[in-house]
Amino acid sequence: MADLPEGFHSIFVDCGEVRLHAVTNGMRGADGELYDDHDYHGRPIILFLHGFPEYWAGWKPVFTRLASDYLVIAPDQRGYNLSDAPQEVEAYTARKLAADQLALASSLVGTRKFILAGHDWGASVAYALAIAAPERLNGLVVANGVHPIVFQRALLEDPEQAAASQYIHILRAPQAAELLAEDNYAKALAMLENFSITAWMNDDERAGYREAWSHPGRLNAMLNWYRAAPLVVPEPGEKDVEAPLADAPADKFQLPMPHLLIWGAADQALKPSSTAGLEDFAPHLERVEIADADHWLIHTHAETIAREIDRFAAGLAE
Repeated sequence: MADLPEGFHSIFVDCGEVRLHAVTNGMRGADGELYDDHDYHGRPIILFLHGFPEYWAGWKPVFTRLASDYLVIAPDQRGYNLSDAPQEVEAYTARKLAADQLALASSLVGTRKFILAGHDWGASVAYALAIAAPERLNGLVVANGVHPIVFQRALLEDPEQAAASQYIHILRAPQAAELLAEDNYAKALAMLENFSITAWMNDDERAGYREAWSHPGRLNAMLNWYRAAPLVVPEPGEKDVEAPLADAPADKFQLPMPHLLIWGAADQALKPSSTAGLEDFAPHLERVEIADADHWLIHTHAETIAREIDRFAAGLAE
């Protein structure tokens, strides 16, 4: 596991169905809630959700730049690293994943509102939580992640996005975990590079990922996120595909809170169509594009992203 940043520590939180591990710069009081070391309940709260196949350290380059001004919570999501990892596919529905994070937040910060930030699959959980419990959020930040209806429509209507998402069929296969683990996780590391360039990953980073993936049942649990998702990915040339999510009632998937979308324009996995029409669901959407960033922008452009989050959060406080 990655070394804890200075001023951070590990905690474990009972979230009902599962126990989640998280890293935070707050201290738990006698009531179990997190308190600010310097100014009790003083700093705004940001909950950072990692994507696949990462763990809490995915957002570390960003949240360490914000730690002096924000109360940070960065969990391992269900199925990842030190958090519990049930093996049933049905344990990984969006409803359950969002409920985990709502339970985590309620346990650690009570009824206080927080900013929710998600990348990749973490963005999918962030959207699910924001849709289900908008009253809990001050704001929503997404870095290269997709709204479920918008993405499903892109998969059906944009052949380029459908082609870029064919890897999902591979990850849903029964033997995917065994294949990714072969040769000291060589295929898992290669998959990271297939999403976008990973020049940011050094030997210590690789060791952290290998350790996170090596806990019993974790790779299979991580892949269950794909298996449980209702997304329909058309095969090349497939026509007249039925995808109920594309026709889901839009009023059930609204995001009434301020929403910042930070987008790496060079992403190989998510094409521009994957966020087309997001304004229909997020009336208070602000887009920030980083032209030379790709899917792993939270690693390569952390300073820019931290600055944008800080600016966005300052606007929420006004």
